[in-house]
Amino acid sequence: MIKNLFAMTVLGAGMAGLAMAQAPAAAPAAASAAPTKVGVIQIQAALAATKEGQKAAAELETKLGPRKKELESRQSEIKDLQDRLQRGGNTLSDSAKEDLTRNIDTKTKSYNRQLEDAQAELEAEQQKLVNVLGQKMMAIIDKYAQQNGFAIVLDVSNQNTPVLYASNTVDITKEVIDLYDKTSFTPTSSGTPARSAPPAARPPAPAPSAAPKPLVPPITSPAKKQ
Repeated sequence: MIKNLFAMTVLGAGMAGLAMAQAPAAAPAAASAAPTKVGVIQIQAALAATKEGQKAAAELETKLGPRKKELESRQSEIKDLQDRLQRGGNTLSDSAKEDLTRNIDTKTKSYNRQLEDAQAELEAEQQKLVNVLGQKMMAIIDKYAQQNGFAIVLDVSNQNTPVLYASNTVDITKEVIDLYDKTSFTPTSSGTPARSAPPAARPPAPAPSAAPKPLVPPITSPAKKQ
């Protein structure tokens, strides 16, 4: 459910200048190479595939399960009334049709209001997960990139990322997922993971790129007879 909610994340570390060490007259000069590797990651898939992401998604689904079940029950009730109205087209009186139509319309409006409230709750809960998991994922990407000599890591799970082609050999999604699952985070007083000093450039934590899939679809009120 949370796996199509995360937007483009670009981690840029910049190319550092080559540092030349001055050696004694008889010794050769030593050079320290700056990171030059470029990697790509599918951040949405990575967040959804971590053990913590899967657990969080399951917990959210369980939490909203009763609300979804109630909405599905109301949806089924409205559908039954619509079917009754359709089947009784030639047998019901005009007043009975009007009463049934008004009943359907009232229940549909109430259903759609409840659906909007449930959707707003879902989006708020998902935003909380994005904030927590996104910050942790950024820390892991930092760590992996620095340890493996990456100068830049691009998120290719977002269509707005200007990457037209990327070889599978530079995709670090699986490696980052594995490192995430192996890393223990120590919460701070604000609930975010404790971090060492951040790198010079710090992009914001991922944010949802699109509205999540509705719990259940909305219902259109029946057209009134002219």
